[in-house]
Formats: sequence, C-alpha cells, structure tokens
Amino acid sequence: MRADFARAAASYDSAAVLAAEVGRRMAERLDVIRLQPRRLADIGCATGDGLRALQQRYPAALSLALDYALPMLDQVAGRVPLMQRLRGRAPRLVNGDVNHLPLAAGSLDLIWSNLMLHWLDDPLPAFRELHRTLAVDGLLMFSLLGPDTLKELRAACAACGIAPPLRAFHDMHDIGDMLVAAGFADPVMDMEMITLTYPAPRGMLRDQRHLGVRDGLLGHLPWRQWRRVLATWAESRSPVPATFEVVYGHAWKAAPRQTADGRSVIQFQRRP
Repeated sequence: MRADFARAAASYDSAAVLAAEVGRRMAERLDVIRLQPRRLADIGCATGDGLRALQQRYPAALSLALDYALPMLDQVAGRVPLMQRLRGRAPRLVNGDVNHLPLAAGSLDLIWSNLMLHWLDDPLPAFRELHRTLAVDGLLMFSLLGPDTLKELRAACAACGIAPPLRAFHDMHDIGDMLVAAGFADPVMDMEMITLTYPAPRGMLRDQRHLGVRDGLLGHLPWRQWRRVLATWAESRSPVPATFEVVYGHAWKAAPRQTADGRSVIQFQRRP
C-alpha cells in the first residue's frame, strides 16, 4: 500500500474527514492525562494534522513526523509556518516503518498514531517496537478501525451471496491482549461507531481513493459483482451510510521488572 499512500498525498486532506474527527476526539482524551513530553512522535502522520495539534498542546516538545510514504512527509514540510522554521521548532521528518523504527530505545515520551495500525496484518511486532522506543513512564495513544467497519457494505455483499472482500480488522480485546504481550502496562481500550453518509456509493469510493486506501480497505471483486453490491447498498437507505468502528487505546511503559538477561529488578528506597 506504500505506493497508494504516496500517490494520495496531494488529495489526502480533501477526504480525511474521519481521520480529522477521530484525531480531535483523541486529543480531547489528553485533557485528563498528566503528561509533559520532552519528545513526541506521530507515527503514520500522513500530512501532519495530528502532529500540528500536538505541537500546539506541547510547544516545548521536540516533535517527530514519521511516515513510510515520502510524499506525505513532503506535505508536512510544506505546511510548517515560516516563523516556526526560523525558531527551529519545525518537526523532524523521519521516513520509516513502524515495524522497524529508526529511533533509539527509550527516546520518546509520547507516541501518537491515528488510524494507521489497522493496516498491519499483525500489529504485535509494531507494538513491541513502539514499546522499545518509549521511555519509562511514556505514553502510547492510538486509534484504529475495528471489525464492524463498513458493516452496511458487508451486509450488502451477504445479501448478494458474495463473500465480502473487505479487509478484516482485529477485535478491540485482541488489541488489548497484544499491548500486554508487548510489555505495556494498564492498557485502556474503548470503541465507538462513527457513521458518514454519502449521496451515492461513488462518494465513498472516491474518498477512499483520495486517501490511498481504496484497494486496501475494499479488496477486489469483478466489476459486475461490485455493481450488484453497490446497488444493494444504495437501496438500503438514502443517503447511503458508511459506519466505521473506531477503537481507541492508550497504555504506559512501566519500569522493567527484569534486566535483559532475565534477572529481576529490585528497587530500594532510603527511609527518612
């Protein structure tokens, strides 16, 4: 999907309604979290909307914009205000893969990732890499899509007797288990349904193409079958609904209980 994301860089913002809304709701959750990060990163930053919100919230923090599509990082760079560049507060741009982050262990205090991790077939290696990169007491905050995403389109496929080709997403509880397996402490998970509406199915297809995710999200069917499915979907309700299951999560990196060679870590405190 890297090439699809790269081609979509110029059109991404015109269709990123869901990402913008989910990012806003994620940011609201930071209101109740006591954290003053010195270094933060937006992993899978796309054109940088989330990173700019984080910079406003934490202006003193060193910020990293990381994406594996270089044209997305070009979009981030092109939107940095002149005064921010002159003051040396422009985000550092990092081209990298979340499974193999080009970052030092313990180098970040806050990692943010909005609607990216669900594109991984197995998110566990990425969670382990994010855990490695966080400092002790650092926070991971993320969102991703859940299995009931586009349930209306899946139902239309079933009504046509066609196996849905849409991408399958991980359940919220499985994601929580992965966080624990990756070493995170106190993971908190919740979800909500967000429904977008379109005058016709073509509007949703156009948005997904502009986001660079149409094939990755919808999969492939012969066009005649797609025509049947889309017609059935459009007949279900007007305007046409497209529901996305959005899963939110955050978790902390606790102090290690064992050293790398397996020895237990025991902390002593001097009594007054």
